[in-house]
Amino acid sequence: MPRSRSATERETADRLHSAAIHLLRRLRRTDALTGVSPAQLSALSVLIGGPRTLGELAAAEQVRPPTMTRIVQEMESAGLVTRSPDTRDARVVLVRASPKGVRILTRGRELRVGGLESRLRSLGPDELDALARALPIIERLAKEQADVDAR
Repeated sequence: MPRSRSATERETADRLHSAAIHLLRRLRRTDALTGVSPAQLSALSVLIGGPRTLGELAAAEQVRPPTMTRIVQEMESAGLVTRSPDTRDARVVLVRASPKGVRILTRGRELRVGGLESRLRSLGPDELDALARALPIIERLAKEQADVDAR
């Protein structure tokens, strides 16, 4: 008897979730080579999209504002970010990735992508093609989730 669409959707979602988490955990092992903590790399990845207030950055990283304040202070001391007043409201401080922060984040991404690339070399041509065909779907799902999160 064929399984229902909802059972297939649930199993697919569960397997995709698990695979994505395990893959990212393995790829993140190279992050230590950047010399920056995982929390700092994650915050930098948000700041690459543009300057943020401490509150916005804390919300994006799902941490409490005092925790983000500490992380940003450490990052500023290391030269990874700069802080400046908002031109629209001088009471508001904006945090930006510095050129050094961008370089370190870029290096971390290169390490992760290189690790993934080496794993892809073990795939056969049909497997690699199937994965390439699935990417637009996965990217669309990620965008739709980001849109839901932004609401």
